[in-house]
Amino acid sequence: VQLQASGGGLVQPGGSLRLSCDASGITLDYYAIGWFRQAPGKEREGVSSLSSSSSKTYYKDSVKGRFTISRDNAKNTVYLQMNYLEPEDTAVYYCASGPVVAQYNYWGQGTLVTVSS
Repeated sequence: VQLQASGGGLVQPGGSLRLSCDASGITLDYYAIGWFRQAPGKEREGVSSLSSSSSKTYYKDSVKGRFTISRDNAKNTVYLQMNYLEPEDTAVYYCASGPVVAQYNYWGQGTLVTVSS
């Protein structure tokens, strides 16, 4: 099983990025998905999650209204659309999957998001 996160990069404040989490070895539509981030010198934190049925979503308070999690079952990919990015969003972003939210068995490598002018 592999999860591959991609889509990070350098963006100016107020800009947008879309992160992708591509899976191989599992069918993501049967799994819950979480996006996490870890900023330099800080602990990893949960940013967003999507239940296996896609009926429930979670967003960290600071990203509500700016980030959107979604999945494309046909592509076996989960996305994190990030709009109105702020310097405080700078971090390495990771995706994870598991049978239910907060029980993640599989983790992808991180993708770096840098928000700076």
